[in-house]
Amino acid sequence: MKVLVAVKRVVDHNVKVRVLADGSDVDIGSAKRAMNPFDEIAVEEAVRLKEAGVASEVVVVSCGAAACQDTLRSALAMGADRAVLVETAAELQPLAVARLLHALCEREQPQLVICGKQAIDDDAGQTGQMLAALLDWPQATNASKLLPGDGHVEVTREIDGGSEVLALTLPAVLTTDLRLNEPRFVSLPNLMKAKKKPVDNVTPEALGVDVAPRLRTLRMAPPPARTPGVRVASVAQLMERLRAEAQVI
Repeated sequence: MKVLVAVKRVVDHNVKVRVLADGSDVDIGSAKRAMNPFDEIAVEEAVRLKEAGVASEVVVVSCGAAACQDTLRSALAMGADRAVLVETAAELQPLAVARLLHALCEREQPQLVICGKQAIDDDAGQTGQMLAALLDWPQATNASKLLPGDGHVEVTREIDGGSEVLALTLPAVLTTDLRLNEPRFVSLPNLMKAKKKPVDNVTPEALGVDVAPRLRTLRMAPPPARTPGVRVASVAQLMERLRAEAQVI
């Protein structure tokens, strides 16, 4: 079984980004970058499937600038077999990424596609679902447990008030939740070995995909500052305060 994993290069989750003075975008010019944490979980799960003898090959894909090669090398160091970079300077929105992955799936013919449930920069959480729709494959989102079988995969996902177990016929698309696994630490020797693994460069034009943005950002603004808490003397005073504030809203 071939597994394809989508990974995205994002601003490191420890970095606090700031909105530009004109409100047109966020200032990430010199910010540290890293693999999207949910995508890291996806890579870890694919590598575990290979180590268990379930997957025969793990292919990682990233879409964006040439610097995304660093993210792909990190995935290769975790244990992926090879990588594909769809190189473009265009602003990639979820639908464009889904179309690029759709074109690569037609070329690579994977039996399982694993994506992170969302990227921590735009929090869109749309790419996996859009890809499943384009491929007309079954999907399971927010997977917290994965149990492969013969020609199918059993996925546990958390829902309100409990959990849900789905059996998907392969090929299928999955998106990962935080509880699925804990990604491994990548050692320096593995990073050095990853430099020798193949990275295939393609362009959206070569895949026949139009990646022109469909959405336009009008304005960005930082969240409003939280108002300080207020101490009250009794429950009755608290209820009176809440009732007064509710009437104002």
